Amino acid sequence: MMMAKKYRRQPMSTATRNLIEYGLVILGSFFVALAFNVFLLPNNIASGGVAGISTITKGVFGWEPGLVQGLLNVPLFLIGVIILGKNFGLKSFVGTILLPFFVYLTSGLDPATPNPLLGAIFGGMGVGLGLGIVFRGRASTGGIDLAAQVLHKYTHLPLGVSLALLDGMIVITSAFVFSVEEGLYALIGLFATSRTIDFVQVGLNTSKNVMIISDYVEDIRKAILNEIDRGVTVMEASGGYTDQSRKIIMCVVQQNEFTKLTKSVKMIDPGAFVVAMNATEVLGEGFKTS
Repeated sequence: MMMAKKYRRQPMSTATRNLIEYGLVILGSFFVALAFNVFLLPNNIASGGVAGISTITKGVFGWEPGLVQGLLNVPLFLIGVIILGKNFGLKSFVGTILLPFFVYLTSGLDPATPNPLLGAIFGGMGVGLGLGIVFRGRASTGGIDLAAQVLHKYTHLPLGVSLALLDGMIVITSAFVFSVEEGLYALIGLFATSRTIDFVQVGLNTSKNVMIISDYVEDIRKAILNEIDRGVTVMEASGGYTDQSRKIIMCVVQQNEFTKLTKSVKMIDPGAFVVAMNATEVLGEGFKTS
């Protein structure tokens, strides 16, 4: 009896992948600009980044935000290349140029809402959606992220702290320029942006990485393989108190399989020690392939 030959999916060609990634950079940059002009700028919400700086300069001096973003983004990109010595890539340079261009292009659109709370929430989500798409294209739109990397290099502060400091300074400045209330709305927008970026990057399909310690390792292993149809890894370990050798089962399951897994384990060994952790990026057979 001849067995059917299993074919692997052919990898995407470099040209096709580059085309898709440039398309993502263009689309993401447009979404960021659109959210900025119809939600954030009309409500004076400066939720961090170069876009936040351009909102402040628009309110104080009346300067065109697209021009301000272009004048800041390009030098920041060049400084990043010179000081950090990294090859940020052509796609990131395209994003750096396109974002101010799209901001200028969509500057004549009517505001979507005069409500600053709605503007902060949906503007933050729109910016996060756009940036998440750009990141999926393996690029960036330059700006404050590069300044944070320079600050990190010379102060040795953690990169996340460096970015939070710069964004925080922009938000605090907006509170002085506009009002404390609008500064608080900017914080809401900043939070909405970060959460939406995570959603675009990871999605809703959060899996569980489960670690099981039991005296019935073989029975549990067979139950997971046969009843849940998931692979397992059995690792050797030793107890920190008893110093006795133990085996630990590691298994990654989908969210909707977790309850079934725990029920199966408890039926075999009610005293089993089970630890579950969120696994937000799982690649391989039975999960995402790329």
